[in-house]
Amino acid sequence: MNRKVVLFDTDEIHGNLLPLSYTRPVADFRVGIRHLRQVWEDILPGEYCYRPLDFQQDKFGTCDSAADDLLFIAGNLLPDESVVEAILSLNKGEGLQAHGEVVAWRGDENGLDNCRVEDCKLLEGAEVIKYVFDIFLKNGEMLKRDFKRITAGRKSQPVASNNLVIGDLYDADGVPMIFIEEGAQVEGATLNVKDGPIYIGRDAVVMENASIRGPFAMLDNAQVKMGAKIYGATTFGPYCKVGGEVQNTVIFGYSNKAHDGYLGNAVIGEWCNIGAGVNASNLKNDYSKIRIWNYPRHTFMRTDLQFCGLIMGDHSKAGINCMFNTATVVGVGVNIHGAGFPRVFIPSFQEGSPQAGMQDVPLKKFYQIAERVLGRRGLTLTESDYRIYEKVYEVASKYK
Repeated sequence: MNRKVVLFDTDEIHGNLLPLSYTRPVADFRVGIRHLRQVWEDILPGEYCYRPLDFQQDKFGTCDSAADDLLFIAGNLLPDESVVEAILSLNKGEGLQAHGEVVAWRGDENGLDNCRVEDCKLLEGAEVIKYVFDIFLKNGEMLKRDFKRITAGRKSQPVASNNLVIGDLYDADGVPMIFIEEGAQVEGATLNVKDGPIYIGRDAVVMENASIRGPFAMLDNAQVKMGAKIYGATTFGPYCKVGGEVQNTVIFGYSNKAHDGYLGNAVIGEWCNIGAGVNASNLKNDYSKIRIWNYPRHTFMRTDLQFCGLIMGDHSKAGINCMFNTATVVGVGVNIHGAGFPRVFIPSFQEGSPQAGMQDVPLKKFYQIAERVLGRRGLTLTESDYRIYEKVYEVASKYK
């Protein structure tokens, strides 16, 4: 029988991971090299579907709710072979819990909705993406694991002789530390693999004089510009163009930071653009622990972090020479420009500058810009996209 796996979100999971979860199920987050769903499909084969929030169902689909023996996995649970073993050991009507939440359940949808954390077995050693900053915190380990899965039994393109490689090309187990997919171009770059591997996707380009320290991954058709300084653990999704100085950052895909400026300990969604000279702080001047905006609490929450940079939702933009304070959270469809530091929380669909203030972005104007941006990639907004943005626009008013 073909195993049916449901990747589910809850209001709590969704809320703590806003603004990135506004526009996608959490299992569609990129952590490491691939989306979490792609890794699950690799290590736990089956027929997959989502159980997202209501307003995302048109775009991402739903599962057969009448089925009585499904395998439910929380979208924010990080895939791992040891976790798979525990999930497959579940009997019908049993669940697993980790970090105070239900992370797996076998049975029907009603059973999932009514199961209690205290009635589930403890899944020891499991990791979850609970808050937005967990994405960059967990990225390095996930990248290393996924690198081994993706490259196992495959042959990389040769590393061009005009690159400077620092570290061994193979680890103690004979696994390559640099893997270059077909069509990628990497020449005249410095590649340091002492702290982790480097993965270069199909048709990606690393330009001359770029310096990259692993663990690092760039996906298909991404570009690292000339002279860029990239520190691990960093991931650039497909079609990203990145320059300047970047450290421990995840860019989901289709977003650009093509020029000089600093970005560190950050997470950037899709279809964003960060202009030339933009700098985002990741450390407070007094070295105190960081507080960050949390949507469900409607206020700033304490963290135990010393470093946290910019968190930016889809379709947001920062004009040239913009500056962001430590742990700034920017929603969906935001357009920031001008000198000075904006607020450290900017709700969705706002535009303006620190000097002139912020104002609402009408949905019609947002759609016009988004259509232009997607059109450059031969894509367009769908009816389901419109419905998602309408919902985000509706709830964004609560945070203004």
